[in-house]
Amino acid sequence: MRDTRVIAPQLLDWYDRHARVLPWRVPPGGGGADPYRVWLSEVMLQQTTVAAVRAYFERFTALWPTVQDLAAADDARVMAEWAGLGYYARARNLLACARAVSAMGGFPQTRDGLRGLPGIGAYTSAAIAAIAHDAPETVVDGNVERVVARLFAVETPLPAAKSELVALAETLTPQQRPGDYAQAMMDLGATICTPRNPACGICPLIHQCDARALGIAASLPRKAPKAAKPDRAGIAWVARHGDAVVVEERPAKGLLGGTLAFPSAHWDGRDLPPPGAAAWREIGHVRHVFTHFNLSLQVMAGDLDGPPARGRLVPLRHIDRDALPGLMRKVWDMARAEIAA
Repeated sequence: MRDTRVIAPQLLDWYDRHARVLPWRVPPGGGGADPYRVWLSEVMLQQTTVAAVRAYFERFTALWPTVQDLAAADDARVMAEWAGLGYYARARNLLACARAVSAMGGFPQTRDGLRGLPGIGAYTSAAIAAIAHDAPETVVDGNVERVVARLFAVETPLPAAKSELVALAETLTPQQRPGDYAQAMMDLGATICTPRNPACGICPLIHQCDARALGIAASLPRKAPKAAKPDRAGIAWVARHGDAVVVEERPAKGLLGGTLAFPSAHWDGRDLPPPGAAAWREIGHVRHVFTHFNLSLQVMAGDLDGPPARGRLVPLRHIDRDALPGLMRKVWDMARAEIAA
């Protein structure tokens, strides 16, 4: 029989002994964390793993130790440092939010105040309020959804179950140490109550879990079938002129917004011409998976007959692969030998 009154104390006792050591965290019981570091980590972690984010977080905080430093940073430099994390609208919102926070003198301390900032929604505002300011807010990410679905044996499939899971999670949030509790729930989902093969035998909430009692823990949360992703096709031109190659900055809004890229067309709704006249030759196709579609991009290479009609020239030796978004890294990897020949 589940007793919701003991869930938070039992989970916090486990967290005190088993909390993950992460660069954006303070130790259990250490009080509120730096809201800048909490915010930065939560934005980076959206749709991305802890393992992938760690190095980016450490580099960002070394370059820009405070939100004021980030607010004053050059847009192109921030976008280049973000390259590889994907979902580039996050980087644009990151800068907009940093500048708004810097202008107001610091992060708001309430969830409602945080919600008014660029790129901060229900989850991130709750996470900052709880973890940085120890406010009793309920923080629900994918890990927490899974834990709650199993504790209460919620069989309604996601995403339809989201509101029910949030309501149930709210019944568990303690008034004491809500920040540690929020992180404990995340850690439990990440390390024990995992999507596949949950380690129920060592779970601190083993006797409170309805799904385990029913023998259905591994099958929860249920998920509605996903529709097949559509396919798109496009073209990218890697154009050389002398000892330089043509690049352009993507439009601020939209796919790969604000990033440095090779001229391309069709796949993103833009029907644009090549960057100039050349004896274009196909060197292959790259494939890339976006959230909502699969892309096949034809890669063309050529030497321009004159200055580029679009974009700008960058010396070949100055092309920084790491500053390119993932799709354009694939294009460059395919074209580099051909262009350098």
